[in-house]
Amino acid sequence: QVQLVESGGGLVQPGGSLRLSCAASRSIFSMYFMGWYRQTPGNERELVASISDAGSTTYADSAKGRFTISRDNAKNTVYLQMNSLKPEDTAVYYCKMVNSMAIYWGQGTQVTVSS
Repeated sequence: QVQLVESGGGLVQPGGSLRLSCAASRSIFSMYFMGWYRQTPGNERELVASISDAGSTTYADSAKGRFTISRDNAKNTVYLQMNSLKPEDTAVYYCKMVNSMAIYWGQGTQVTVSS
């Protein structure tokens, strides 16, 4: 079993930046998919960014050019650097990791972009 703990959320003004972290309780070396999702009330959870075990990344159109996903295997952590934040980025952000045995989700961290 792997536990994921997200951190780094909070309140930020439009145009500001935040870096989200997702720390795993065990090695992430076996995780072939790591992603950040977000969800707003009444809506489905949507994929924001993902990174593979080979380092390949994907981004939602809304995140391209503003967000960067990265992983640090030595720290068992995946990051989401979010720049030029907009009010529409407000959501609960969730981390997801997948290996050959299971899918793991974190508990979520709130990001609020407001002046």
